[in-house]
Amino acid sequence: MASPSYHLKFGKGAAESVDQYLEYRRIVGEDDGGHSGELLSPEQYEAYKKEVIPARMKNRLFVSWTSPRGWDCKLVGPETPCFCQHRYKQHKTDFKELPTERPILLPCRVKGCKCRSYNYVPLNGSRPLRCRCKHFTDEHSEDPSHACMKSSCNCVSFKSSFTCSCEQPTYLHEMIIETKEERLARGHPVGHDTPYAAMGGLTGFSSLAEAYMRLDDSGIGPASEEFLNQPITSSDNPFLRMHANTFKELEGPDKKVDALTEKMANFKMTGTDADMDYYEMRYQQRLKEDRMKKRSVQPRPVSKPAQGGAVSGSAKAKPVSAKTSRGPTRSAVKK
Repeated sequence: MASPSYHLKFGKGAAESVDQYLEYRRIVGEDDGGHSGELLSPEQYEAYKKEVIPARMKNRLFVSWTSPRGWDCKLVGPETPCFCQHRYKQHKTDFKELPTERPILLPCRVKGCKCRSYNYVPLNGSRPLRCRCKHFTDEHSEDPSHACMKSSCNCVSFKSSFTCSCEQPTYLHEMIIETKEERLARGHPVGHDTPYAAMGGLTGFSSLAEAYMRLDDSGIGPASEEFLNQPITSSDNPFLRMHANTFKELEGPDKKVDALTEKMANFKMTGTDADMDYYEMRYQQRLKEDRMKKRSVQPRPVSKPAQGGAVSGSAKAKPVSAKTSRGPTRSAVKK
């Protein structure tokens, strides 16, 4: 049975209303009770922005799940789940005055939740991780001990052997909650100041990618010359470490890098108007080469010699008549 189809029609100004609601939800977050609560009135909304946005632009906290190598394997955003099964936006993220104690704690604001600070736990694909006691994260307590809640289990803390894409186990990773100055001191990008709630470590589209795939500065802009010319260390991207020797060979006053770049830029054969023409020509050339290989490998038919040896001259083997091939006839037997 086909599912019912719905045809929605919107009047003029509907798109602007949707944009205004999305902006409202990004600024207010869960402070109005979330989607289950009532929206703030226009007067309350304006008063809320005047009170919260200045402090949010100044006192933003950057939240990241970091490997022992210093990579930000996961940059936490508003919808990133916590160990307590609640989202980051449901935790305390706004501070009028930045706390002086370290580590900074971000307790969950959901009623009845015992989570004292946000703690990210990765997923195995789309499934939650298992502890060494074979139980999932939601079967452990959300308090700081993270003990298993199964009555027959003696597990006192959650510990998984799952390996991150950085080739390090999850229990060696660390949750880092830091200010803008502390993050810049670690040499990590901070992006631009934003009025939105619970942005965590998100600074651009590349923030959603894995650590080894995040090669740009995540929204802060182009890298400086000092950053690009600094030596490659063990904490850099694996791609850079793999080609470190090649980069060293290309360095020097003779500017081999510029020559190599120019050579690769002019690799396209002359006479092609666009890139697609070049790739189409290469494809047709490869098809032609495959056809030529098949023709050269195909064996030629060989004629078989006649029975009893080769036939000389123009003599041909006479076909045996059907009468002689069947043996003697009935009339021959009667005689």
